[in-house]
Amino acid sequence: MAILDVYGFFVRTAIESGLSTLYHSPRDVKFLCFQRFIRLVANGACSLILALHLARLGISDTRIGLFMSLTLLGNVFVAFLLTLMADSLGRRNVLAVGALLMAASGIVFGLAAEYWVLLAAAVFGVISPSGNEIGPFRAIEESVLAQLVPSKARGDIFAWYNLIGTLGQALGNVSCGWVLHHLKTRYDWDDLRSYRTIFFAYAGLGVLKLLMTLFLSKSCELEKEKQEAASLEGATEESPLLPGNGDVDMPKKARSIFPSMSKGSRIVLMKLCFLFSIDSFASGLVPQSWVSYFFYRKFHLVASTLGVLFFVTSIIAAFSNLVASAVSRRIGLVKAMVFTNLPSAIMLALIPIPSSPILAMTFLILRSCTNAMDNAPRSAFLSAVVLPTERTMTMGIVNVVKTTSQSLGPVITGALAEADLFWIAFVVAGCLKVLYDLGILATFVNHKTREEEAEPVEDVGDD
Repeated sequence: MAILDVYGFFVRTAIESGLSTLYHSPRDVKFLCFQRFIRLVANGACSLILALHLARLGISDTRIGLFMSLTLLGNVFVAFLLTLMADSLGRRNVLAVGALLMAASGIVFGLAAEYWVLLAAAVFGVISPSGNEIGPFRAIEESVLAQLVPSKARGDIFAWYNLIGTLGQALGNVSCGWVLHHLKTRYDWDDLRSYRTIFFAYAGLGVLKLLMTLFLSKSCELEKEKQEAASLEGATEESPLLPGNGDVDMPKKARSIFPSMSKGSRIVLMKLCFLFSIDSFASGLVPQSWVSYFFYRKFHLVASTLGVLFFVTSIIAAFSNLVASAVSRRIGLVKAMVFTNLPSAIMLALIPIPSSPILAMTFLILRSCTNAMDNAPRSAFLSAVVLPTERTMTMGIVNVVKTTSQSLGPVITGALAEADLFWIAFVVAGCLKVLYDLGILATFVNHKTREEEAEPVEDVGDD
């Protein structure tokens, strides 16, 4: 009896956490999650040392902030074009090109020291100042995931997709710190040589990601019949009535590599983009590269200590995704997005206030407890409020808006840091995130998804 109770407990845990859903998902889902893991390992390692590396090259705080802003801004155009054309050129092809650029960027960072050369490499090779996604990868992968799994399973799949990625970021953080400590203490390498080793590892992970892309099947591509059906659906309301018996040949519309979007989706997308821009601008003020630099400057923490600190925060953030999946099933996607993100916004504003490093790190860790919990509900909500054929473009547009807004933040923080006003960036970012949460709640708390709108209304009649 006890054995059955234990078995039942593990079964319920697997179902509640979404692990059962991930286990029974298609093979491509698992490959995409592993690709994200590899990518976030690389991003986590580089974001920890990016500001430190540029400072060691003799670049001022203001120019470091400008570097981060221009990196994000330049990446917008690359990501926007790739995501818009991904469905026509092939999603797997775009992911493979991105992996090649990632590998090339790591090699350039490992060899070059010129400001503008490094900037170009960061733009095209998707070097992330925040440690999070800034390229086309996530938008394309989330569109594929939404296509491969049914709507009821998306919350669980997106939760594990985010969890696995955050675990990768945690591993990248702590591995970077340990490797740097080992190279300096055992081999007596200087900072610059040690940092460049990390960037060469970034290039190697780009090659590994390219190999993983080759394992993806044709199921990841947009189904042509769905694309054609969506085009016909959009044409029914706008096509003129023609005389005749219905056998008149209609002129064929020239095929475009850029997809179209329905009016209802455009309205929802504009509202979301406005709110996401507020949140992303706040995030841009305090990306991980600046946060690690803040702790280094104010409390003189070494890279190995910073690696452990961000490893802890990333691990906590990773497993909080599972809680988010359970919460969203109970209170809905929108409320889950808001009520999990509010506490982290408050903790963010409190980070620069203490003079004690222990208390400041405590606020950072408390922030990580709920900071990532809105990611999975947000992805699931975004994929549910547009048509299936619009998902890749929608994810791409949202990614562009978020990255553009985020790009404005680092240069402002750089100027504040040089003026010894670093703390203002944290306080303003926290307040803006609270404003974003309240805006999402007020605008979308009663909004219906496409699946909910398509559900037939039951007629209640007299029996």
